[in-house]
Amino acid sequence: MFDLDNWQEIIATIKKNKLRTFLTSLGVGWGIFMLVIMLGAGNGLKNGVMSDFKGSATNSFFMWAQTTTKAYKGMKPGRNYYFNNADVIALSQMKELSIVSPQIQLGGYRGGNNAIRGLKTGNFEVGGVYPNITQIQETKVVQGRFLNENDIREKRKVCVIGSRVKEMLFRIDENALGEYILIKGVYFKVIGVTTPMGNGGDARQQAQRIQVPFTTFQNAFNFGDVVGWFAIASAPNLPASIAEQKVLALVKERHKIAPDDMQAVGHWNMEKQFNKVNGLFIGINVLVWFVGIGTLIAGVIGISNIMLIIVKERTKEIGVKRAIGATPITVIGQIMLESIFLTLMAGYVGLVFGVGLLEVINKMVGADVEMFKNPTVDLSAALIALSVLVVAGAMAGLIPARRAVSVNPVEALRAE
Repeated sequence: MFDLDNWQEIIATIKKNKLRTFLTSLGVGWGIFMLVIMLGAGNGLKNGVMSDFKGSATNSFFMWAQTTTKAYKGMKPGRNYYFNNADVIALSQMKELSIVSPQIQLGGYRGGNNAIRGLKTGNFEVGGVYPNITQIQETKVVQGRFLNENDIREKRKVCVIGSRVKEMLFRIDENALGEYILIKGVYFKVIGVTTPMGNGGDARQQAQRIQVPFTTFQNAFNFGDVVGWFAIASAPNLPASIAEQKVLALVKERHKIAPDDMQAVGHWNMEKQFNKVNGLFIGINVLVWFVGIGTLIAGVIGISNIMLIIVKERTKEIGVKRAIGATPITVIGQIMLESIFLTLMAGYVGLVFGVGLLEVINKMVGADVEMFKNPTVDLSAALIALSVLVVAGAMAGLIPARRAVSVNPVEALRAE
């Protein structure tokens, strides 16, 4: 490998047939270039989609009351019901659950209500929550603090506002902490300001949210013991889907709902959605590698064919080497080294161009496109690709090398 004469012969051969070398290497370079671009694009799409899950517990699910569709125990179908505080206690006692966080909102899910501060007014989501909601939907507090158990127990009239709420109700340089916001005739003191952890629609929704203690909400807005919906996380090492089924069974029993009434309790499983998306990108990654490796193989076959031609052109030279004592291993090593060198050089150029193009795309896209972020290639993927190239280059040179050593030295010396 470190024989200077071998390298001089390789360089001389390449210089002698520049166009042929370029066209042969183009296939391998294009293959690695396409592999890098496809991997980067796949990663960019994955990063954009997965950013919607950022800050959310993937072992969580949500549950809300709907209208019954089947008669049960003397109850007619089409019955409306509500979750209540007793449901909170019952669910909190389930060993299958690690977090039970009841929530309620003015105007229902995603309903908006006016919040007033001085002469400024904005339409925001106003909800009652428990402090443990941050364990399911991570919240970044940029000023002040989040709600705590004392706020719940003492039913304090305090609130935590999203970053968008602060922008609309306060001046840029104004401190919102300690100020009061009027919501449906009730004043709430601002104790914290939050900013979203993720991106997308949910993040924008969080930025326009005003959160107050759950118990204060029920008391201030005359909701009695009504609970709007639950955010729930399963116990460690227990799939959320299993915990979800047990919760649905308990709730249906408590509210006299037919066990086979699939519409009476609305539910949405974060774990199922995360697994679906993750599975999709695993499939995309496998497809990318399959197509990329196939393209590389096509390029490597081209190099193998050219090496066969080179061996034929150098038959007499190989015969001379064999006649003066060159071993078969020496001849095989030189041919395979030349093949690996061509493959690696072409692959390296393709890799550099691919990474460079991804960087350009990343700078052009920036933060403007939420569904496509940071289209880069992992170092491990690049190393795997280069390893594949080394193996492929060796395989490409193996057949021509075996052909070279199979030539009889005497016959090779007679070749014209």
